[in-house]
Amino acid sequence: MPSVHYLNKKVIAFWCCISIFGFLLILSCRKDFEYKTCEGKLEFSQDTVFLDTVFTAIGSSTYSLKVYNRSTKNINIPFIGLENGQESGYRLNVDGLAGKEFNDIPLLARDSLFIFIETTFDIATSGQNEFLYTDAIRFDSANESQKVDLVTLVRDAVFLYPQTVDGMTESLLLGTNSDGNEIRIEGFLLEDSELNFTNEKPYVVYGYAAVPNAKQLIMNPGSRVHFHKDSGILVMNGGSLKANGQLSEDQELLENAIIFEGDRLEPQFADVPGQWGTIWFANGSVENELNHTVIKNATIGMFVEGGTNTDTPTLSVKNSIVSNSSAINLWGRDTQINGENLILGNAGQASLYCNLGGRYNFKHCTIANYWTNSLRNSPSLLIDNFIEFAPNQFSTGELIAANFSNCIINGNRQIELVLMKSDAALFNYNFLNCAIRFNDTNSRFEGDPLYDFQDIAVYQNVLLNTDINFMNTQESDYRLTENSSAINAGNLDTGIMVPLDILENDRTQSPDLGAFEFITQN
Repeated sequence: MPSVHYLNKKVIAFWCCISIFGFLLILSCRKDFEYKTCEGKLEFSQDTVFLDTVFTAIGSSTYSLKVYNRSTKNINIPFIGLENGQESGYRLNVDGLAGKEFNDIPLLARDSLFIFIETTFDIATSGQNEFLYTDAIRFDSANESQKVDLVTLVRDAVFLYPQTVDGMTESLLLGTNSDGNEIRIEGFLLEDSELNFTNEKPYVVYGYAAVPNAKQLIMNPGSRVHFHKDSGILVMNGGSLKANGQLSEDQELLENAIIFEGDRLEPQFADVPGQWGTIWFANGSVENELNHTVIKNATIGMFVEGGTNTDTPTLSVKNSIVSNSSAINLWGRDTQINGENLILGNAGQASLYCNLGGRYNFKHCTIANYWTNSLRNSPSLLIDNFIEFAPNQFSTGELIAANFSNCIINGNRQIELVLMKSDAALFNYNFLNCAIRFNDTNSRFEGDPLYDFQDIAVYQNVLLNTDINFMNTQESDYRLTENSSAINAGNLDTGIMVPLDILENDRTQSPDLGAFEFITQN
């Protein structure tokens, strides 16, 4: 005979089944799960979705639209789709389904659904370099049709990229490692027909575009160069880059400047660091010149190697801005760089790194790092004459000169200047009429002769830890305000040598420090 415990278990199981069946029966009869055909009156998170600017043939970011049912009834939307149908350049995802047209979409009372929107458009069909592409998402109901407009600015561009043959992508040979294996990066040599950039169309670069030996890449005022992820320009041995922008007549800094940046044009990418690689001046590249250029959102803005024994600098950069690099804005390694009216702004590490010796001359430069994206352990300005390539194994280079005159070295760290010296090689440096942030609160460098700011042999008329008072460091606006200690603090001879500031204001009377001369606002 079954036990009482066993019978109880059977009774409990029976009543559980009855309960579940009853619940399902009741649920199937509930009126609030019935859907009524939508009669309009949908509400939307926005009336127009602007997908910002995209290059032809490059997909946009994904944008969203939220659709609300504010009523107390569950509804069925008979049709959601693009006004231009299957021919539209837009793509939709409605409640997890991809396509361009959708039928019978349910939407619960007082609920909402997401529609995600993307576009890729071939501008060749338009015959224009730039135009607005529009469409609309249509919502059809029993009584009316509602719509939300879609707008995208599409630009044509010159695309430069490595070729792929038999599944192998073109690459550039950089040398060999200690084991004799080749070191390569994805890239290609620019053809003669590609060595003159104009302002007619922007340029979009995939991989590294290399300037060959004995060739010049010339960029005209107003040129715009956009780099894909891990891409950049490589100026090879014997090659050179001449990027000479201009200041517009109304002193607009960016209008005719040459701009290097990433290839994502949406506003959310405007200040994202590390979107592309670097402009790389390889050992042996010659007489590179940048004037009125802007380099932003790179990993390393510019990397410059070699050329200390030549009569002319490997790189001469004037009236330019390098900012928001995820690592370093300007990295010189055993090289020769001249900089005037140069702004080296925020970077994840150093704004300027003078590495393994070299010859450096900077006049009226603003080196100011107010990086806030992550913890920064490097100063705005780092100078050394050695590298450690293995534990306790060093390579040294002669620091022939590191001269800074009428410059600002500042930032949001207590110490923004670090000098690292090996006695096995020359280490010559000089600061003339410079403002330096060096607040040694922990007395870490106390007694270190490298930081003897009273030593007039290397530090003359230095302003230490004074209030620079930039206009707006959060917006990378390094103009001076009226109470800045940098006003009239410059060396006159240097001011005469660089008579105009980055906006072509005269500074020959009583020069200020940095790239900007203070101008009283009317």
